Amino acid sequence: MDICSCGMAQISSSNGFKQRSSPPLATARSKDVDKEEALQMEAEALAKMQKERGVAGNKQTLHSLSSTSQKAQTHNKQDHDLMVFPESDAKRMEDKLSTIDIEKLTHAELEKLLLDDSFECSKVPTLPVTPILSPSVSSQFYLGPTGRRGQWTPGIPAPVTCTLPPIYPSASFTKQTGVFQNGFHPSMSSCHSTEPIYLGLPRQSQYISYPLAATTPFHPRGSLPVYPPIITPEMAKVFDKIASTSEFLKNGKSSTDLEMTAIKSAVSNLPASESCRDISKFDWLDLDPLSKPKMDSVETLYKAEDDGEMTSSMTAEDPWDAVLLEEKLLVTCHLERKVNGKSSGATVTRSQSLNIRTTQLAKLQGQTAELQKDHGTTGMLTGSTLFQEIEGQNQELSAFSQAILKLRTNFPYDNQQTNPGFVLSPIMLQRNISGESASIKVSIEIKGFQQPVTFTCDVSSPVELIIMQALCWVHDDLNEVDIGSYILKVCGQEEVLQNKHCVGSHEYIQNCRKWDTEIKLQLLTHSVVCRDLARTEEDDRTPIHLTKHLYKVEKPFRDVVIRSSIEELFDAYHKQIDIALKNENQHKAIEHVIKTVRKICFALDGVETPAITQSVKKLRRAVNLPRTKNIEVSLKCGEDSSKSSSGSLQPENPLKVSIDQLTRAVEDLMRLHMNSCSSSSAVISPKNSRDAKEAWTATEHLQFTVFAAHGIFPAWVSKDLFKPVQSKKVGTYKSFFYLIKWDELIIFPIQISQLPLESVLCLTLFGILNQSSGSSPDSNKQRKGPEILGQVSLPLFDFRRFLTCGTKLLQLWTSSHPSHAPGMASKRGNMERIVLQVDFPSLAFDIVYQIPQSPKTTVCHSIETLEKTLKERLLTILSKDNTIGLSKEEKEFLWEKRHYCHSHVNSLPKILASAPHWDWASLPEIYSLLQQWPPLSPLAALELLDSKFADQEVRTTAVNWIEALSDDELTDFLPQFVQALKYETYLDSALVRFILARALGSIRIAHYLYWLLKDTLYDAKFGVRYEQILGAFLSVCGKGLREELEKQTRLVQLFGMVAEKVKQTSGSARQAVLQNGMECVQSFFLKNKCRLPLNPSLVAKELNIKACSFFSSNAVPLKVALINADPLGEEINVMFKVGEDLRQDMLALQMIKIMDKIWLQEGLDLRMVIFKCLSTGKDQGMVELVPASDTLRKIQVEYGVTGSFKDKPLAEWLRKYNPTEEEYEKASENFIYSCAGCCVATYVLGICDRHNDNIMLRNTGHMFHIDFGKFLGHAQMFGSFKRDRAPFVLTSDMAYVINGGEKPTIRFQLFVDLCCQAYNLIRKHANLFLNLLSLMLSSGLPELSGVQDLKYVQDALQPQTTDAEATIFFTRLIESSLGSVATKFNFFIHNLAQLRFSGLPSNDEPILSFSAKTYSLKQDGRIKQVSVFTYQKRYNPDKHYIYVVRILREGQVEPTFVFRTFDEFQELHNKLGILFPLWKLPGFPNKMVLGRTHIKDVAAKRKVELNSYIQSLMNSSSEVAECDLVYTFFHPLLRDDKVEGIDGIARATDANPSSPTSGKVGGEVKLSISYRNSTLFIMVMHIKDLVTEDGADPNPYVKTYLLPDTHKTSKRKTKISRKTRNPTFNEMLVYSGYSMETLKQRELQLSVLSAESLRENFFLGGITLSLKDFNLSKETVNWYQLTAVPYL
Repeated sequence: MDICSCGMAQISSSNGFKQRSSPPLATARSKDVDKEEALQMEAEALAKMQKERGVAGNKQTLHSLSSTSQKAQTHNKQDHDLMVFPESDAKRMEDKLSTIDIEKLTHAELEKLLLDDSFECSKVPTLPVTPILSPSVSSQFYLGPTGRRGQWTPGIPAPVTCTLPPIYPSASFTKQTGVFQNGFHPSMSSCHSTEPIYLGLPRQSQYISYPLAATTPFHPRGSLPVYPPIITPEMAKVFDKIASTSEFLKNGKSSTDLEMTAIKSAVSNLPASESCRDISKFDWLDLDPLSKPKMDSVETLYKAEDDGEMTSSMTAEDPWDAVLLEEKLLVTCHLERKVNGKSSGATVTRSQSLNIRTTQLAKLQGQTAELQKDHGTTGMLTGSTLFQEIEGQNQELSAFSQAILKLRTNFPYDNQQTNPGFVLSPIMLQRNISGESASIKVSIEIKGFQQPVTFTCDVSSPVELIIMQALCWVHDDLNEVDIGSYILKVCGQEEVLQNKHCVGSHEYIQNCRKWDTEIKLQLLTHSVVCRDLARTEEDDRTPIHLTKHLYKVEKPFRDVVIRSSIEELFDAYHKQIDIALKNENQHKAIEHVIKTVRKICFALDGVETPAITQSVKKLRRAVNLPRTKNIEVSLKCGEDSSKSSSGSLQPENPLKVSIDQLTRAVEDLMRLHMNSCSSSSAVISPKNSRDAKEAWTATEHLQFTVFAAHGIFPAWVSKDLFKPVQSKKVGTYKSFFYLIKWDELIIFPIQISQLPLESVLCLTLFGILNQSSGSSPDSNKQRKGPEILGQVSLPLFDFRRFLTCGTKLLQLWTSSHPSHAPGMASKRGNMERIVLQVDFPSLAFDIVYQIPQSPKTTVCHSIETLEKTLKERLLTILSKDNTIGLSKEEKEFLWEKRHYCHSHVNSLPKILASAPHWDWASLPEIYSLLQQWPPLSPLAALELLDSKFADQEVRTTAVNWIEALSDDELTDFLPQFVQALKYETYLDSALVRFILARALGSIRIAHYLYWLLKDTLYDAKFGVRYEQILGAFLSVCGKGLREELEKQTRLVQLFGMVAEKVKQTSGSARQAVLQNGMECVQSFFLKNKCRLPLNPSLVAKELNIKACSFFSSNAVPLKVALINADPLGEEINVMFKVGEDLRQDMLALQMIKIMDKIWLQEGLDLRMVIFKCLSTGKDQGMVELVPASDTLRKIQVEYGVTGSFKDKPLAEWLRKYNPTEEEYEKASENFIYSCAGCCVATYVLGICDRHNDNIMLRNTGHMFHIDFGKFLGHAQMFGSFKRDRAPFVLTSDMAYVINGGEKPTIRFQLFVDLCCQAYNLIRKHANLFLNLLSLMLSSGLPELSGVQDLKYVQDALQPQTTDAEATIFFTRLIESSLGSVATKFNFFIHNLAQLRFSGLPSNDEPILSFSAKTYSLKQDGRIKQVSVFTYQKRYNPDKHYIYVVRILREGQVEPTFVFRTFDEFQELHNKLGILFPLWKLPGFPNKMVLGRTHIKDVAAKRKVELNSYIQSLMNSSSEVAECDLVYTFFHPLLRDDKVEGIDGIARATDANPSSPTSGKVGGEVKLSISYRNSTLFIMVMHIKDLVTEDGADPNPYVKTYLLPDTHKTSKRKTKISRKTRNPTFNEMLVYSGYSMETLKQRELQLSVLSAESLRENFFLGGITLSLKDFNLSKETVNWYQLTAVPYL
């Protein structure tokens, strides 16, 4: 993975800039050397090189160096260091060293050994990584998508220079479009090595290369490689010997000298050309630079800040630094400073990237110094002490815990109103559609009564009245009874009705009325009802602990630091130190110490601070240097440590000094990590009377340093998968762990005074995939741009409103396989945490944000006082449903006229979104407007919780307005409230307190809140925030509810394991796996009853294992049957799915439920089927199963694979389950209403992938949709074509049920009216749906990710049209859907795809499509005789012939008659062929008939053939003649018991209206008449019951005139409707330019005519309406009788 650094500043609208810089550089110093000795050694080395390599090799090397130099001049950038970890060569080197007696070597022999080619390895792999980091500042408030103050374009074309404020290091920074250029960074390979590691350049000299000071410039071919070697004792001896050589004694310097110097330089941040030549193997000896060849020298150039003078300096270092301190390696390159396109020759050198930032860690080190005084000179803390110290310091978490504790005191355990301990039945207020006198039958179970008490009551009766009526059966005198102590519990569910509400407002009662089931209740007292979920006194005394109860919650990410393990590691560390100080073999002891430090760092997310890196190296140097030099060198190495610890210059034990320094570094890391992990803002250490400065006065620019990414994956530095890119050159290196290091100073061109309080720094890590790698799993994907690996954010002001400072460790969750979408975990356990280290400046004073006071003045104007044009423009803007699509000009105008908008209360979100600035100076005006504004309705205030509004005052005000929501309404919108928590800047917010308070008062809210919070733990960016809120909830919800939720979680885990096993098994073994798995789940129920996550009211006590099964779809979901714990309840059936994300289904079903509530509140009951769905974890969840329902595919394929092309399957299926006319009419009515609701809901939500397997039909006629994997217009594709080409699913077989036959009837007009009415009601609430969906944008749903998805819903709702125009629009959609052949073809294709040869249906399915049950010989008796007796003509629903079968059974005197169609005989024959494939069945009459089939001659012929077929069938083998299939066929159905029997002859006149006499007209027309803007609108809606002279169906159309009209200029016509007596038009006829006075003098003449192709059009009827009789100021909708009036 290529990882690059790219700075992007973003303020809400994603505009950005890029800034590059380099920090100050360290100093290099020179030292005098012995020229003669240097020349002699160089000559020996050159002679050896010529002897071993030859002249040709040298020429080749020189040629390569020359070409490299030329290439460097033509290219601005070069690839950086390539690295190698030579494991095999290092092993050979170690073996070689073990055979040498170092003590006996002379200096000359030692130097000869060092010249040996095999002294280091030569393998050099390529460098894999270049990191990209994108920091952005998000102030989370809306500034508009276009130009505003504080907005920047993504790239600035010309260089712009900005100067740092005085409080920062004085330097000039040039900002230019492009990548960061930061000079050299060390790089690292992915190899792990435990052997000595050496330095080398790629494909060049194999000698040890170590740069020391020089004066002649050199240009290495590649960047200098750096390795963190691990020194063996053999190597240690070698370098001990080196330290005693003459050159080292004269020239050697400790690294402390290097650390104590600094270079003054100008910092250039422009791209520089880098080229370097080879570095001599003699550099480490620090020979005289004057005597060296140019190619072996190092040039260090810098420009002094005061006079720009060019100087050079040289550095001589301890050879231990060459091996151990890789980051000390100074690489010098020419950096061409380009200013405004001109080149200046100034160059700079790179600073030491890993030097300790004493200024940034000053506070932590200060704390450490104080602790040393208290804990002794060693300064060592035990793990437990350190943890206690850190945990006591996190002020934000502590303040949050206190706020939660205070919140709990408002809900004492002994208040039964807020702590009932049981679930209340939800309330849904609706208009009484059936009238005020609607009554219901109630059955109440009363203790002591064997039979339930049943009586009838009004739906508007209060529950208390029902209780009183029930108590009349128990008590004679109700005056002695406390009615309030009684409650009504729902039978089969653990929920009670709410006494203060009317009985008909409860969802349970409404569902019983919908399904036409009995209302069963149970009368109980409060003392008897189960209150196992109530909080207790002990719960109220339990202290708040945010993490105590999270251990049983499945966490999607790697656990954070476990305190006990860290304490053990700290204790082990101190023991190792004690051993090291006492042990003679210090080499081995120190290695154990270092290994323990490594383990501590690993436990802390692999974070290794520069302080630890340096301390470890100094510790190794202290133990490895010669004993005679230990004290001297250690004083230099530990100069700062010795001064700070002892305060004297007396020599100390160098090992102890190094260990003390290492201990402090480890403790500092521990504090830093724990403070960063526990809160979004780091701990604030005690301040000793620090000065404070208000933020609005701070003119300094915002700046910070992105230092490094710790704990990166080895795959990210793999040479096989990734390659460097030409962006900012950064290095990866490995000391303990892999590390990407930027050390990049980022400066935003925004002053601190302009930052809002809620400003958030957002850091995004990008990676670029190496497409050329053949081993890449994604190598075939032509991926060009970078992809997001992870994101993390940090508030710039902490919860106390102090500007953040010091070092921060930010946890960033990412996937080691970054092909998954960001934001959500890709798979369970596949997310890992890396840590970004960001350093903020530590100032001498605190910058604090003081909230401004709003003015007390009140400004409010009436919109009527505006000029007409301004008023109309303002009203047009205010009429828009949402801020989506508001232009910059509209926002400016709206903000300017904000004081005229108070009368339009719901316009507040638009006005606040139009505010030009949200800085400190702008807030008083905004807050003043907020305080003066009339309260918004709770649903309108929801918009203020969106990401556009980050201001705390705005969000707090919104929460205050939302408080008016009832608990049941809040439950409906709870997913959006949980998502809105992401937009809160701080943990303790009004929204968090509001949600937790409601959860304390309602078990239903608490139940769903737990599962929603648990599901959001998988959010990679906000998972930690949700974990803290979940921990707070579990701390206050009480032990009873907490244990119940833990049981549910365990049950879900068990179901998940079973479902995974069943899914992974194939074939017949699945049933056995399911059986074994369910037995394991059954063992769970032996100890527990458990509420279902789907519904807290449903309690299961065990499984019905025999009824459990699985579905055969791709996901192989389980069908789980549970036995209800309430003996009065029915079996509970649910589906459990794994491998599918159910959050989108949850959202779609939530939207449909809210639509249904809107319709019900407006008096429109569309009889929608609302089932529950809940995501219980990553790609798993539960779905409620709707009983007595089948998919359309299952219904249609009963009529063959082409059943989707037939019109009758649905109607005949409904008739099978509703045999009487009354039942069938009720089922048809349910179908009409529910189908209308489904059409509107699926269109508005853009639900796609609609086929006959995800549309279901209940046997009561209710239609509903399932499986919402595609929505918001994201259609399923079939190749390059959309499978969903109709606006919604409305097929001819649905129309057949709606019409009651093949021809259009007034029932279809009812359907169209229902659709249009429902559509217009949803349009009135468009803003609500847009707000709800907008709040879910950050949820990680793949098909709801941006404004374009919201735009789909907005466009679908036609926001700018009138209701009449919307009615016309939706009517055209109905026509388009009904006429779509594509839908039927789609169904047909799905039938083919799902086709399975499975023989006869299973036991739970009907054996024949027209019989609901299966019958046998034992049930009905043996058939003695059977024959086709006669045939009859029928006309319902269409003309057809039916055959009368005479049956005589044993023991019966009189025969019975059954009525069967030819198609039903055909079905019997086909299924007999499947059941008895080896038997030769009698021949069946040919179905194919030329010409008309429904005529008498054909029926007469078929009667004879069918009779012969039956006789042959009954005379065949008894196995065939007496099978259940035959006896089911001949079993009498309800339709066979009709009055006419064999004697009743149905007449055609019974079904069809008689033809009128000549000149007679009839029928009615429905019109909508309205007037606005000098225009008369005549909408022709429907016509019904037209009659014609010959009885044929006409082709009607409508023609209108405004009379008088001598020239016929007012003629208007509708389209022609073909072959129908009941046409639907919904067309608008418009008359423009007529004043109200003119129309009062006109009459509207309307004529209905039939269009004929072979003769003249004929008149069907008409009306004449005088417009003066109409109130044209409002719409009039009415039916008008057609008469035989004259027409033009």
